[in-house]
Amino acid sequence: MEHAAIQEMPGYIWNLNLLVQAVVPVTLIASAWAGVGRMELSRSEKTKTAGLISATIAAWFAVAWWLGHANVFFVEPTQIPRIQYALLIPISAGLVLMLGTQRGAALVRAAPQSWFVGMQVYRALGFVFLALWSLGQLPGEFAIPAGIGDVIVGASAPYVAWLNARRSASAERVTRAWNIFGIGDLIIAVTMGFLTSPSPLQMLAVDRPNLLITQYPLVMVPAFLVPASIILHGLSLWKLSHQPHLAGSAHHVPATNIA
Repeated sequence: MEHAAIQEMPGYIWNLNLLVQAVVPVTLIASAWAGVGRMELSRSEKTKTAGLISATIAAWFAVAWWLGHANVFFVEPTQIPRIQYALLIPISAGLVLMLGTQRGAALVRAAPQSWFVGMQVYRALGFVFLALWSLGQLPGEFAIPAGIGDVIVGASAPYVAWLNARRSASAERVTRAWNIFGIGDLIIAVTMGFLTSPSPLQMLAVDRPNLLITQYPLVMVPAFLVPASIILHGLSLWKLSHQPHLAGSAHHVPATNIA
């Protein structure tokens, strides 16, 4: 059943998923290097810090890809879901590493707010959910709220990033609202994903279960893109709370603060 479902996915959706899967981790790694470059560290310390972050992101993506490609997250209706581990572990580890350590927090302070917001333009990929729903391959209970919410977040990300880049007076308020909406969208999408996918938790879409979301390549959305988005939202909100007057700017962090 799982192979039949995968083969039915239109080629353009398959290829688009692969493209985004490649672009997002590369963008995260490039942003990490650029952000570390703004910190007042020695060249060797910058290389060490950026290299460690890059290796962590690459390893996370590789594990998510391997598990997703092996259809580890695809379960039978009687089995307990596994996808929650791909969500909770990276989110918890990512926020702890970035906000619970001095150097991680210093990097968040040094990077512009516009980066944390602008990178989430990939959320516009949510139109894929709507396309698959229109083709009868995803249940509307999941695809409609998840797709519309993601499109709104992704399409508005450049504008919100621009407000921060130009240090608009409304940047802090708009960015906070955008982050809250974006997190709410993800919570709804994940909840509906559980409720519509085959498992003991399924309560909706019994006649047309949500099969594709736990199969490669669409499974990379909950296995990698969703936790990446929540981490970015968390970092953005943390930056707002700690530096609201610098929401759109980047600054150098003294080495004494990050040692």
